[in-house]
Amino acid sequence: MNTTEAFARPSVLLVDDDQELLDMLRDYLERDGFAVRCEYDGLSGADAALSGHYDIAVLDVMMPGLDGFQTLARIRTASTMPIIMLTARGDDADRIAGLEHGADDYVPKPCSPRELAARLRVILKRLQKQAASDTQAAQPLIAGTLKLWPTLRRAEDNGTPMELTSTEFGLLEVLARHVGHPVSKADLSTEAIGRPLTRFDRSIDVHIHSIRNKLKPLPDGRSRIQTVIRKGYQLISG
Repeated sequence: MNTTEAFARPSVLLVDDDQELLDMLRDYLERDGFAVRCEYDGLSGADAALSGHYDIAVLDVMMPGLDGFQTLARIRTASTMPIIMLTARGDDADRIAGLEHGADDYVPKPCSPRELAARLRVILKRLQKQAASDTQAAQPLIAGTLKLWPTLRRAEDNGTPMELTSTEFGLLEVLARHVGHPVSKADLSTEAIGRPLTRFDRSIDVHIHSIRNKLKPLPDGRSRIQTVIRKGYQLISG
């Protein structure tokens, strides 16, 4: 991806079988400075996402053929591009399932174009900030056997590369910068995801669960990320 071009006019892939909705979202996003492509089924959406031409994708859950989860899984086999899921309003099951499949965030339907644009900008701004620090790329963040290269979005655990989504990497980076100390879910949401934690929002917990499964355990079998009651999560240097 050409960083300068991408963030001058970010390219967004919208995937949903609701053409009327996508036309509305495309019109709004293009007026707001985005370059937008629409696909109307999961298979075409996955192929477009894997082309490497887009900075971020938005997937609807309910689609014919490949549904949103299957499309997301297909993309995640070869790409860590940021992905936002469109979920039914109030349907926690869809939201959690999307996060478990590797989505970075979700927006409930009916979808507000303004809210979607704001979520897109938060994620892209975070990536832009990281790309602006390329001069520090050679300096890893080290927490025991864990090494993170924030500007490269690369992580290794005991020398083994880790496959992390953008949001998972952001959360692990925040925990690594505070290794040995608990970080509240509110701070994790603000620093890693870029938005305040809302009531009943379980996205942090779902992402942490996924990261735990990707980290090697401590010698005694415990997870490297510990839950600290009423304080949040803490990364243990292993």
